Amino acid sequence: MNLPNKLTIFRMILVPIMVIIPFLGIKGECLGIPIEYWMIDIIFIIASLTDKLDGYLARKNNQVTTFGKFLDPLADKILVIAAMIMLVETARLPAWIPIIVLTREFLVSGYRLLAVEKGGKVIAASKWGKLKTVTQMLAIILAFIDVHSFGECFTGTLQGGLLVLNLIVTSMMILQTIATIFSGIDYMRGAKELMK
Repeated sequence: MNLPNKLTIFRMILVPIMVIIPFLGIKGECLGIPIEYWMIDIIFIIASLTDKLDGYLARKNNQVTTFGKFLDPLADKILVIAAMIMLVETARLPAWIPIIVLTREFLVSGYRLLAVEKGGKVIAASKWGKLKTVTQMLAIILAFIDVHSFGECFTGTLQGGLLVLNLIVTSMMILQTIATIFSGIDYMRGAKELMK
């Protein structure tokens, strides 16, 4: 097994570790943020970096494999959905955001499978897809260190740095949701042609 595929598997292993942390009962705060959130955030950042690194190494060293093509996007989806569900569970993210993300991922995955079956066509990520990925990762990273709920910046209860952070997180989540919807529409246009 080559290094890019090992990194992808490592990313998948990090997900259950990230999910288990809230159950460990870790006490204490740093800069007013629970230490367990910092730990979750660090794990998420490491996992996100392996996503970029495995793709780069696979292309650079000509180590692109069928296994990697299958597992890499799957690992990304598992990481993002797990993180978003954790944010929903702590009442910091409304459930409709991961529902939109999950719906888009199911539709795109189905389209990609159909495209491969009908002629081996590889579907490249669109500009909307790339924007979705970047804004999604940044929004989640910031959301774990923002102890306030999505949209709380509009209630008038936050001040100073807390207001700014919550406003940034809320804006990034809205932006990634818009990018998710438009990238899904982009893929579905291609699916329409494929169905013909």
